[in-house]
Amino acid sequence: MTAELLRVLDADLAEQDEPQLSPQAYKDVFRRHPAGVAVVTLLDDEGRPVGFTATSVISVSAEPPLLAFSLASTSSSWPALSRARTLAISFLSAAQDDVSARFATSGIDRFAAGGWAALDTGEPVIDGAVSWLRGRVVQRVPVGGSYLISVRALAHGIADEALPLVYHDRTYHRIGDHTAV
Repeated sequence: MTAELLRVLDADLAEQDEPQLSPQAYKDVFRRHPAGVAVVTLLDDEGRPVGFTATSVISVSAEPPLLAFSLASTSSSWPALSRARTLAISFLSAAQDDVSARFATSGIDRFAAGGWAALDTGEPVIDGAVSWLRGRVVQRVPVGGSYLISVRALAHGIADEALPLVYHDRTYHRIGDHTAV
């Protein structure tokens, strides 16, 4: 995006005079919207692994293969992500609620417990995930107090037997045949 377009978008966000949801009301709405759980991983400038839990991962386009996620600008992972060229996203399995909780916890070494492997290109991928994508960061757009990160998918892996982990109303859920409609 051009600097002018970003300025216009920021002005639109800042100058709206219509009533808007409170932060609490907004959170209440999205707590009722189930989301898949993923861990985003990358390497910092010194080659150390960095990672965080994300429930904001979305598919944007199949041609070209683009996805996106958001991250708060105050996140401890943001400095590394602001400079990363590539990253990996592991979509967690139903048995990995502990992994999600670990990567959502601040102030700890999220990788110390193991359960991950580096791709040949260096990015960490979570063992036992339903699937993973490796991608190149193509855009970082400041939006409100967060950044919207766009990624072009370059490589992937899929575990045929794994079932996904879902987050809904502050609770993890397991999806399976028993939940099919």
